[in-house]
Amino acid sequence: MVDNPLNKKPYRALITGGAGFIGSHLAERLLEDGHTVTVIDNLSTGRFENIQHLVDHPRFRFAIDTITNESVLDRLASECDVIFHLAAAVGVMLIVEKPLHTIETNVMGTEAVLKAALRYRAKVMIASTSEVYGKGNSVPFVEDDDVVLGPTSRSRWAYAASKMVDEFLALAYHREKGLPVVIFRLFNTVGPRQTGQYGMVIPRFIQQALRGEPISVYGDGQQTRCFLHVADAVEAILALADCPQAVGQVFNVGATDEISIKSLAERILELTNRMGEGSDPIGQIQYVRYDEAYAVGFEDMTRRVPEVSKINTYTGWTQKHSLSEILIDVIKVQG
Repeated sequence: MVDNPLNKKPYRALITGGAGFIGSHLAERLLEDGHTVTVIDNLSTGRFENIQHLVDHPRFRFAIDTITNESVLDRLASECDVIFHLAAAVGVMLIVEKPLHTIETNVMGTEAVLKAALRYRAKVMIASTSEVYGKGNSVPFVEDDDVVLGPTSRSRWAYAASKMVDEFLALAYHREKGLPVVIFRLFNTVGPRQTGQYGMVIPRFIQQALRGEPISVYGDGQQTRCFLHVADAVEAILALADCPQAVGQVFNVGATDEISIKSLAERILELTNRMGEGSDPIGQIQYVRYDEAYAVGFEDMTRRVPEVSKINTYTGWTQKHSLSEILIDVIKVQG
C-alpha cells in the first residue's frame, strides 16, 4: 500500500472536469484551504465562466483540453498529489441522446486518469453516481447492494453501466497495483452554476418558473429524489480525501430527505412567487410523458435515497443545507 499523499498539507490537486458545476465549487474550496489547484476541462459540458474568477489566483492553473490527451494529462498528473476525477458525461438528456459519447467519455477517460495516476502514485478520488443502483428498490441504497439494470437496447442504462466499469477499474487498480483510490457516489447534487441544459431538474424547473412558463414534470411526478447542496457535496469529497481509511472504499454522498418531483415543482412555484421572481403559481404545472421527453421505453427509478451512515462513520460528515436553502440559492442566482 502506498502512503496517503494528503498527509502533507498543503497539497497539489488536479481536478478533471474542473470547469463543471461541482468541479468549480471544489476548486474554490481547495484554494480557500491553501492548496494548489489545476483544472483540466474540454468545456463540452463545463463552462469557462465557472472558473473565470479564479484565473488570476496565484495557486490556480487551467488547461482547456480532454483527459484523453495523454501527453497533457501525463504532465498535469506528474505535478499533483491527488486527482479529483469529475470529468464525465452527465445529465439524462445527454446520456439518452449520445450514448456512444457517454460510454467513451466515462470509461476511456477514467482509464486514462488511472494510468496517469499510477505512473506518479497520485491519489485518485473517483466521482461515481447513484445511477449505478439501477432499478434497485431496496431503499435506502447501501454501497454493497446488488444491482439490476435495464436492457442494453435502452441507452438510458449506458451511463450506469459505464460508471460501474469506472468503479471496477478503480478498485482493480487499488487491489492489483496499490493505487490509492476512493469512490464517491453522488446523489442529485444541486446548487448555483448548475444548468438545466441536460435535464437537471431543479435548474430546469426554476428557469421555467422565472420565465412564467408551466413547469414540465415528467411522468406522474410521484417519483422521489433527495437533493444535496453542492457545498455539502464538496465537504464530503474533501473529508473522504483526507481520510486514509477511506482508500479502496465506496461511499454514498447525498441528502436523505425525500421529496416527490410534483412536490418539488410546487415548492419552486411557491418560492419564486413569494420572492417576487415568478408568476402566480396556481395551475402552472404540466405533465409530460417520458416517451415525449426522452424516448419510447424510457425507464425511471421511482425512489432514489442513499444510506449515508458509512461516510458519517468514516469522516463524521453530515449534510448542512436544507432543500429550501438550496432552492433559494439557485433562485437568487438565476433570478
